[in-house]
Amino acid sequence: MYALVDAVSFYASAEKVFDPSIRNRPVVVLTNNDGCICAVCPIARKLGIPKFKPYFQVKNFLEKHSVVVRSSNYELYADLSEKMMNVISRFCDNQHIYSIDEAFLSFNNYACINDWHDYGQQIRKAIWKETRLPVGVGFGSTPTLAKAANHAAKKLSGFNGVAIADTHKKDILQRMTVEQVWGIGSKLGAKLNVLGVKSAFDLAKQNPKQMRKQFSVLVERTINELNGISCLSWDDVKQAKKEIFSTRSFGQRLTDFNALRSALVFHAYIVAKKVREQQSLIKRISVFASSSPHDDDYYKNAVQVQFASPTDNTLYIASCVATAVQKIYYPGVRFYRCGVGAIELDTNIYQPDLFAKDTNNIELMQCLDAINNRYGSGTLQLGAMNTEKFHMRREFMSPRFTSQWQDIPKIHC
Repeated sequence: MYALVDAVSFYASAEKVFDPSIRNRPVVVLTNNDGCICAVCPIARKLGIPKFKPYFQVKNFLEKHSVVVRSSNYELYADLSEKMMNVISRFCDNQHIYSIDEAFLSFNNYACINDWHDYGQQIRKAIWKETRLPVGVGFGSTPTLAKAANHAAKKLSGFNGVAIADTHKKDILQRMTVEQVWGIGSKLGAKLNVLGVKSAFDLAKQNPKQMRKQFSVLVERTINELNGISCLSWDDVKQAKKEIFSTRSFGQRLTDFNALRSALVFHAYIVAKKVREQQSLIKRISVFASSSPHDDDYYKNAVQVQFASPTDNTLYIASCVATAVQKIYYPGVRFYRCGVGAIELDTNIYQPDLFAKDTNNIELMQCLDAINNRYGSGTLQLGAMNTEKFHMRREFMSPRFTSQWQDIPKIHC
């Protein structure tokens, strides 16, 4: 049996943990630089507030309905996520943290559990009691069914936060659009719609072999998984990311070459750090920057850099990015956004090129990560990273209750 535990509108729910005064009010959270709405709590969702809508377009509507607006408070979310995952880990023998707000569980030695619905409610109550975060719990005999059950637990009526896919499979799949199936998405879903495959139930009825010929082996696996035939191993569920990006819009437009280079070197630093965390190496990166699409004379440019040998060396990657900026920068452009993406990754076990210079420096990178992990992120960083010039605009940010001494909640008694 698999389970997926997923927080309900995690960012918005996290804002309510230390501020009970807004628990019964509609809350939305904005993306970097307060650009778009990225999280909507269930109360706000009833007002019809859409996600990913630019904030300035709905500002008056939010004020009219007294909606609480918050900037993204990533420090708070990271701490609450860690606490939530620690609670979840007590309820299984194998946990995979899939994202900041969701975790897959597998139960290899839990044959004693007879009532999975009751067990799911125990998980929900424990997380609520210890973190004040609401979650949905979905169980299934395959990871895809567990994902579908979690969707039902959170968004379909009649499940009260816990759903068992194997018990209510037909009901759940009939009420899910095919785009909502894990691994399908909007583009593939649109193609399936043309064939009359509208719901998850429609997809489950398709012939897996024929769909493989028409689409891919991934669609074949998804159909089998929806029918209870496990095709994804636990390692598949936990597989490393195939691409890693770091990108951000600026709080204020940049026109200076050195400022843009600093921003891109910062993103190179973040990407290299994430790559080392999942024990991969980078073979190719993309470096990109643009003005705002709402500006006149919209400008965007990107450069790809292929490494002679796979690397995770922050210093080498940053130096390549710094060189690439010379091809991206254009005088007079008011840069609004930039980023670096590792678009081709490799495992950290590879056959080196006899004639290529080895750019890796394992001991130095281990030292860099160890110091930053022990004394805090950013304790050691590259000299070219002048992050002061592109701090995010976060005008509605709540206190960092768990990471700043001055913001720790005070109790008067």
